[in-house]
Amino acid sequence: MRYRPIPSSLFVENRKRLKSHLQPNSLAVVNNNDVLPTNADGSLLLFPSSDLFYLTGIEQEESILLLYPDSSEEKFKEILFLRDITPMTETWEGKKLDKAEASRLSGISTVEWLSSFPALFRRLMCESDNVYLNSNEHKRASLPVETRESRFVAECQKNYPLHHYHRLAKILHRLRAVKSSEEVALIRQVCDITEAGFRRVARYLKAGVTETEVEAEFAHEFIRRGGGFAYSPIIASGVNACALHYIQNDKPCEDGDLVLLDVAASYAHYNSDLTRTLPVNGRFSRRQRAVYNSVLKVLKKSAASLVPGKLIRDWQKEAEGMIEYELLELGLLKSSQIKKQDKNNPAFRKYFMHGVGHPIGLDVHDVGITTEPMQAGWVMTCEPAIYIREEAMAIRLENDYLITDNGPVNLLQSVPMETEDIEALMAKKLRK
Repeated sequence: MRYRPIPSSLFVENRKRLKSHLQPNSLAVVNNNDVLPTNADGSLLLFPSSDLFYLTGIEQEESILLLYPDSSEEKFKEILFLRDITPMTETWEGKKLDKAEASRLSGISTVEWLSSFPALFRRLMCESDNVYLNSNEHKRASLPVETRESRFVAECQKNYPLHHYHRLAKILHRLRAVKSSEEVALIRQVCDITEAGFRRVARYLKAGVTETEVEAEFAHEFIRRGGGFAYSPIIASGVNACALHYIQNDKPCEDGDLVLLDVAASYAHYNSDLTRTLPVNGRFSRRQRAVYNSVLKVLKKSAASLVPGKLIRDWQKEAEGMIEYELLELGLLKSSQIKKQDKNNPAFRKYFMHGVGHPIGLDVHDVGITTEPMQAGWVMTCEPAIYIREEAMAIRLENDYLITDNGPVNLLQSVPMETEDIEALMAKKLRK
C-alpha cells in the first residue's frame, strides 16, 4: 500500500456498529469487487469494495468478510477469507497478504483461505436464521455489468431459499454517512494533498499550456505524496467548462479564458472533492470577476446552511433561489422570464442544472440516506456554479464541509478562493 497503515481499531469499531443493527442469529457477508478485464489478457487495477474496506481495511482481490455475532463458537463470529497464496501468484503478481498480516490490518482473529469458504459457509448458514447480503444501492448507480456481490446473492438465494434475507446496504449507508474522528482525520489528510496539487497548478498555469499538462502537474503532486486522483480529473478551459463532466483534457489554455479545475486527491481510499476556476493569464476580467463573486456568495451562504436537521432537498432549493437572484443581478435572466417560467423547468436551469452538493468519504459520491436530515459527522461538498455557454465561460466553486453541532467546518479552508487570493497565488510562478 502507498499509504500508512490505518489502525485496526477503526475497522473493529465499524464492525461493532454494524453488528449492533443485525437481527438475532444473523449471518452477514461482504465480498470484494472483481478485477475487471480490459482487452486481450489485460486487466484494470483492483478498485476495492468500499464496504469491505470500511469493515476490514482489506483491499486484496477476492477477499470475503463473514460476520456471525451469535455463533456458539468465538472463532466463527468474525471470519476474513483471503485468496490462497501459491508460488505462481507471488511470482507473477507479487507478495500477497498472509493470515497474520490480514489479522493485524483488520483486527479479525480468524483468517482463512478462500478455498475453505464453501464448506464453512454452508455450516454457518445451516446454523443461522437471517442472512444479510450486500448490493450497490446508490441511487445513481449504473449496473450494466454483474458484480461479484450480485453473483454471490443469486447463488446464495438459490442454494438456501428458506432463510430470511435482508439488505445490508441500507444499514451500511446510514453507518458510513457519519464519519468517526479517525475518518475525518484521513479526509483532512487527503484535503491537504489536494491543496498541494492545486497550489502547484495555480503557479504553473499560463497561456499556451494544455489541459493535459495541467493534469500532469496534479498527478505529480498527488502521487509523490502517496495519493492518486479521487475521480477522473476535469480540467476544462473556455467553453469546455460548460460540459459538466468534461474529461478529455486535451485543449490548449488560451489567454483571456477561464479554466475550471474539478480535481481532487484520494488517499487510503478516502476522497476529497475540490473545484476552483482560474483565469489562464492570472487576472480576472471585470465580467469574469462579477460572475465568480456571484457563485462565491452562493457557496458561502449555502455552506453556512450545512447544519444538523437540514434536509438536502430544502438545502438544494435554497441554493437555487440564490442562484436565480444572482442570475438576475448579472443580467442573464429577466423578471419576466421567471414570472412565466415552467415550474418543472425553471429558467435558472439554463445556467445551473445540478445538485449543490453530495456526501463524500470512501466514495466521491458517498452513500447515505439522503432523504433523511443531515447529521453531525456527515461530510458534504458544496458546489454552486453558473454556466454561460454563450460567453464560453463557466464558474464552479467547491469545498468539503464537516457538519457539526457547532456549525460546518470547511476542510479546504486554506485553499485560496477569493479572487484577490487567487491572483496573488498565480503571480508566484512555479520554479522547476
